[in-house]
Amino acid sequence: MMMAVSFERYGRLYYLDPGAHSPSVGDRVLVPTDAGPEVAECVWAPEWVSEDIEGLPVCEGMATEADIARDEDNRRLRAAARSAAKRLIRERELPMKVVGIDYVSADRSYTVYFSAPRRVDFRELLRELSEALGARVELRQVGARDEARLQGGIGPCGRDLCCATFLKDFEPVAARMAKEQDLPVNPMRIAGACGKLMCCLKYEHPLYQEFRAAAPGKGDRVSTPEGDGVVVGHNVPSDKVVVRLDSGGRRCACDRASVCGPRQAYERAHRPGGTESGNGTD
Repeated sequence: MMMAVSFERYGRLYYLDPGAHSPSVGDRVLVPTDAGPEVAECVWAPEWVSEDIEGLPVCEGMATEADIARDEDNRRLRAAARSAAKRLIRERELPMKVVGIDYVSADRSYTVYFSAPRRVDFRELLRELSEALGARVELRQVGARDEARLQGGIGPCGRDLCCATFLKDFEPVAARMAKEQDLPVNPMRIAGACGKLMCCLKYEHPLYQEFRAAAPGKGDRVSTPEGDGVVVGHNVPSDKVVVRLDSGGRRCACDRASVCGPRQAYERAHRPGGTESGNGTD
């Protein structure tokens, strides 16, 4: 069994083992964290999954009225801390931008996440902010990708940012991955909301590698359910091969599994000279 919760509306999803509990979508539940159980909203009710998933944190139960009241108090405290931090940064004219606030009620401490174009001397800011909030404060600088994760947003694809929903770790992304996915190597076209190369280039890359290893290449002659033709393109996300048919020059998109490639190997083996060349698939 598995369920999904979110601490913020339209925020990142966290997956839990529901244990002995059966919350419905919209219910408030308790999620175990390093700072103790925190209140989150169930956005995906518990259901059986086909894959064997281990190591998920276990839901600690339904949130009580006291838990929800504590959560609302913590939200107000975080909002007040954000306002105070922004005011002090503005007064001191520091090149910083507040991107997130964490508050741990157990030891009354705040963590302020900020972005900046360079290293910032925030010692005076830290002292003044601690005095204003009457609590221990930690300032932590984050990079562009973490800033996008904390703030959330909409990607070039029109969907919520991957980093703010399901991605847990950032992996290195290279421009060659865009080339191998037939995307224009143009920073404006392959950059995400953070200004860096889109994370989807990395986790979609193996799909393109697997497809190209098994599909006939462009220019190969193949047989399709609609007749013989020449491969003129690929549609990797839909697992299809685009073929220009010999009869009439019409193009058709066929499932990769339905495209027969032995014709190319046969023609290479029996062409004059008997040499095998080209990049067809057997």
